Amino acid sequence: MSADGQLTVGLAQVDSALGDLDRNLARHREWVARAVAAGVKLLVFPELSLTGYFLRDLVVDSAIKLDGPAMKDLLSLSGDLDVVLGAVIEEPDHRYFNASLYLSRGELVHVHRKVYLPTYGMFDEQRYLASGDRFRSFKTSYGRAGMLVCEDIWHLSSAYILSLEGVDMIICPSASPGRGLSTDERLGTAESYNLVCRTYAQFLTTFFLYCNRVGYEDGANFWGGSMAIAPNGDIIAQEEDADEALVLATLDLGDVRRERLANPLLRDERVELTINELRRAWHERTRKPF
Repeated sequence: MSADGQLTVGLAQVDSALGDLDRNLARHREWVARAVAAGVKLLVFPELSLTGYFLRDLVVDSAIKLDGPAMKDLLSLSGDLDVVLGAVIEEPDHRYFNASLYLSRGELVHVHRKVYLPTYGMFDEQRYLASGDRFRSFKTSYGRAGMLVCEDIWHLSSAYILSLEGVDMIICPSASPGRGLSTDERLGTAESYNLVCRTYAQFLTTFFLYCNRVGYEDGANFWGGSMAIAPNGDIIAQEEDADEALVLATLDLGDVRRERLANPLLRDERVELTINELRRAWHERTRKPF
């Protein structure tokens, strides 16, 4: 990533139709066209934007294969801008993953398979989906990026691992519902996301893009709140209403360098100490040798 320059990003805070891939793909095309017209160079869709969230027994019918015919349509979305979208992918061994795909110039650049699948409250992802087993950064035209999907960010090690690879940007597609609770409690959930995303941005000195969906499924509402956050923790742009919206933000790419010079937290991070202490804690917890 150049130390100078600006990047216009778009967060497509959309409602997805449960299990209707054709309808959702058509909507993706509409939002891509709208984003291109607005000068967006990176467009982020929410978690499982291609399928809807509460799939349950629809997982198999909604899945795509990375080497299958559906990929041609998806890759075509990225001719004029980079696109992050959410889908269920089927692996050759017939495991199914909640995944976010980074597409650029008609190519698949990176796939992140959601690692932490929630199984509490209304959530039952692990019954239908397999868990990812890695966090990896990847190179884009705008710097080094990493992706986390929704529940991944509630585990502090996820973003920390990406930060050690020097990411300039963390992208987090999400499908966070209000959980059927009262308005005050729902806002508490939104405030928690605000807090954790801003904390990661500030302490890891990286841009953080959070894109949450809206709409209703099975009586649960998704509250939106999509936001772009600067490396100092300031919110650059945010959609506060639970409506469909294209949230636009202009990122000053030089901010990462400036923040890391002013606050050299990553420079001073003692990775070897962290590894040794984690090994010790793991040994004490499991009694396995290290």
